[in-house]
Amino acid sequence: MFNKNSKDGYLTPLDGIQRKTLVHGESTLMTEFKLREGSAIPLHSHPQEQIGYLISGQIAFLVGSEKIVCNPGDSWCFAGGEEHGAEVLQDTVIVEVFSPVREDYLPTDSGE
Repeated sequence: MFNKNSKDGYLTPLDGIQRKTLVHGESTLMTEFKLREGSAIPLHSHPQEQIGYLISGQIAFLVGSEKIVCNPGDSWCFAGGEEHGAEVLQDTVIVEVFSPVREDYLPTDSGE
């Protein structure tokens, strides 16, 4: 599967949060997030392992009682079931991979 760069296909699941599934296979799914400064991702968990890479901006992850600030070039891994959230400190772009595939992130026939 290939996905050519496009400005189309972004969903807005939360205010200031844009998500686009880039590609997926049988066991992994890669997603790009564009996050607006001041937005937040509430604490949540899911069964998938989640690894990510910060391309630009700055984000603070909340994991348990810890707050970890990440900058461009930083990466992370959340185990399946691990509760986490985030505060967006600057306009940010990240790429994340989920395994197994997040069924709720699979593109639909309407393009996403």
